[in-house]
This record gives sequence, structure tokens and C-alpha cells, in this order.
Amino acid sequence: MNNSLYKNLGFALLLVVAVLAPFGLYPVFLMKMLCFALFACAFNLLIGYTGLLSFGHAAFFGGAGYVAGQALQAWGLPTEVGLLLGTATGALIGLVMGLLAIRRQGIYFTMITLALAQMLYFVALQAPFTGGEDGLQGIPRGKLLGFIDLGNDMTLYYVVLAIAIAGFAIIVRTINSPFGQVLKAIKENEPRAISLGYDVDRYKLLAFILSAALSGLAGSTKALVLGFETLTDVHWSMSGLVVLMTLVGGLGTVLGPIVGAVIIIMLENKLGDIGNWLASVTSIDWFNTLGDSVTIATGFIFIVCVLAFRRGIVGEILHLLKRTSRGSTPSH
Repeated sequence: MNNSLYKNLGFALLLVVAVLAPFGLYPVFLMKMLCFALFACAFNLLIGYTGLLSFGHAAFFGGAGYVAGQALQAWGLPTEVGLLLGTATGALIGLVMGLLAIRRQGIYFTMITLALAQMLYFVALQAPFTGGEDGLQGIPRGKLLGFIDLGNDMTLYYVVLAIAIAGFAIIVRTINSPFGQVLKAIKENEPRAISLGYDVDRYKLLAFILSAALSGLAGSTKALVLGFETLTDVHWSMSGLVVLMTLVGGLGTVLGPIVGAVIIIMLENKLGDIGNWLASVTSIDWFNTLGDSVTIATGFIFIVCVLAFRRGIVGEILHLLKRTSRGSTPSH
């Protein structure tokens, strides 16, 4: 079987699991996972297929969440309008940041995005409508299209799932379009792309804005799901978290960021429960402290992936399948 068939089977399996998951797991936890999966996929579009390492994606994710929350809570706008405003906010911040940073390369580009994102963090810390350190609380879910009540967790879950699938479809379509092929060419050899007549800066800016808009959609949806927005989402550590998700899952792979997001969010939310279970089974009290060691666990996983799985989990699996298929192909 070729890689495209493996990918299609992977998509189908993920879709079946996603549809059935809320019958066995807490829907709010699953919705949070979907939001971060979309966020990681949006980030991967930029770094994995364009070769741009942004350390400012928290600005799009958290900034959009604040605007969407303000639109729903203070302005009383419909849910779909709030989400659209949040997405547009992410795109607008991406446009401004991209215009300032896109002509730089390497570490200079990364540091400019980090600096600009930190500026937004301090704005969120000081602005009166964000709630400062307390955050924006009590964001209402409302009704979608005026009649779909999102107060029910199961109903909201399938709405969030539809949003995540739509965002993921946009990313896949972009990757496989002529525009996406130019992005890959820029990543592989930017001088050659310039010599072929492509306006490289314009392509990179468009990719940056699209990635920012989808990150904004993820942040807006997360604010709707949880009912609050805090400074954590605009802090630089959130940008580091999405980098970790992408590298663990598989940089430049379609499914990798989803797998990475699932693993990291599972660790953040369930490591304490896993530790308590291990302590009860093994009678080793040390396992009870695992819940306080999330950053150590994620750091350990990152080190293992860098040393043993440099392509990420999905990347290594695809590489192994490719080698296996080549080895099984009969020679003529």
C-alpha cells in the first residue's frame, strides 16, 4: 500500500474515533483536545510546509480568544459571529506581524514574532476588557444559527468537531494545491523559487496569515468551550507548547500535529490520574506525585523524540512503512 492509502485509512480511523469518543470520555476534555489539534495543524502549515518557525502563535490563539469572548459576553453577538470575529482577529494580527517579520529569516524571524507576541501579552495584561490576571470569565455559549443550543456538552462537541474538520480540510487542501507546492519549494530551496519568478515574500505572508487565522479559529473555539480566556493563552509558553506538539507528532506530516496535541493534552490533564492508578496498583507512593510533574514528563518525551524519533511519531511510522513497502516490492 502507498502512503496516500495509509493516510486515508488514518483519516478514516481518526474520524470514527472522534465521532464515538464522547460516549466514553468527558466531552469538554475532548473539545479542548480538538482545539489544540487544530492549533497545532495551523502551526505545522507554517513551519512544516513553509519552513518558518514562529514563536508568536500564542498571539493569534489567545488574542482571538479574547475578542471572541468579548463579542459573546459584552457585546451579546451571536455565537457564529463571535467565532468569525475571533478568526478575523487572528488573521489581522497575522497580517501586521507578518508584514513586520516576513522579510527576515531564521532566528531573526523567530525572535521578531516572539517580541511582537509578548507585546500583545502585556496589552492583554493591562487592558481593562481582558480582566488582567483574572482573565475574561463567564463567556456564554449561546445558540448556533439561533436555534442550536450549545449549552449541552454533546451538542457543542459535534459542533467543535465540525469546526476542527473544516479547518483541517482547509489545511489539507492548501497543502495539496499549487499554492502549497510553491510553499514546499520555498522551504526546500528559497533561492531557486526566487529564480523561477515566484514572489517568495508574498507567498510566505499569505501562508502566515492563513496559519494565524486558523490559530485564531482554534483559540476562539477554545474560549467558547471553556467559557473563559486567560493570560496563559497569550503567553510565550503557549507558543512553545504548540512547537512541542508539532515536533512530537511529526513535523511536516498531515496527521502528526493531531497526534502530538492528543499526547500533550492527555499528559497535562490525565497524568495525575495515571499516577494515582499506578500507585494503587504497585503500592509505590511516588506515582502519586506525577500530577505535579507534567512539565518534566513532557520535557522527557520531547528529549526522547528528538533523540530516537527525529521525524516525530507519525513521521517515523510513515518512514518505516515506506521502507517496508520498498522492501516488499518485487524486483524485475
